[in-house]
Amino acid sequence: MQDFVQLWVYLSATPLFGLTVTLAVYVLAHAAYVRLGHAAWANPVPWSVAVLAALLLASGTPYPTYFSGAQFIHFLLGPAVVAMAWPLWQRREELRRRWGAILVAALAGGAAASLSAVAIGWALGLPQELVASLATKSVTAPVAMGIAEKIGGIPALAAVFAVLTGMIGAVGGKYLFDLIGVKPMVARGFALGTCAHGLGAARALQVDADAGAYASLALGVQVILASLLMPLVFQLFF
Repeated sequence: MQDFVQLWVYLSATPLFGLTVTLAVYVLAHAAYVRLGHAAWANPVPWSVAVLAALLLASGTPYPTYFSGAQFIHFLLGPAVVAMAWPLWQRREELRRRWGAILVAALAGGAAASLSAVAIGWALGLPQELVASLATKSVTAPVAMGIAEKIGGIPALAAVFAVLTGMIGAVGGKYLFDLIGVKPMVARGFALGTCAHGLGAARALQVDADAGAYASLALGVQVILASLLMPLVFQLFF
C-alpha cells in the first residue's frame, strides 16, 4: 500500500500522471466490459469517465495537471475519427445507391434531435443561452462548441451536453432499439451516429461492422448539416 501511495505521489507531479491513470482505468474498465459479455450498460467509456472524475476529486488533483498528460490521448482523437472513413470506403458503392435516403434520414434525425431538445428547454423555462447550448447536443463536442458560440449558446455547456448525450446513447441505445423493435444493424448504427455522435459510433463499431460504418457516416453528415443549417435556422426563427 505504501508503494502504491509513493507511486501515486510521484506520477501526480509529472505529465505521466494523466496518461498513466487514463490508460490504466480504461484497460480495467474494458476488461470488465469483455468479461460481462459486452453488455451495453458496461460500456467502458462512461465508467472510465466516472472513475477518473472520482479519482481526481478524491486526490485533489487539478484538471490542468491531469490534462497535461492526458492530452497525448486527446491528440489521437483526430486520427481515430479519420480512421472511421475506412469502413465507408469499403461500402462506397452501396452508399452511392442510397445517398438520397441517407440524406433524408440525416435531416430528419438531426432535426428531431435538435428541435426536441429546444422544445424541452422551452417547456422547462430555461434561459435562451441554455436552450441554444442544448440544441447542439447531438453534434460531436468540438463542432457543438463552435456552433453554440455562433447561435448564442455557451460552448462549455454545449460540450457537456454533447458528451452526456453520447454516453446515454452508447449505453441505452440497444435497450431502446430492442423496446421499439428496430432490428437492422444498419438502421441502429445510423441512428446512434445521428443522435449520439462519436461515442455512439464507437459503440456501434464494437457491435457490428455495418452498424459502425453507418454510424460513422451519420456522425460526419450531422457535422456538415448542423454546421450549415443550425446557425441559419436560429438566425431566422429564434
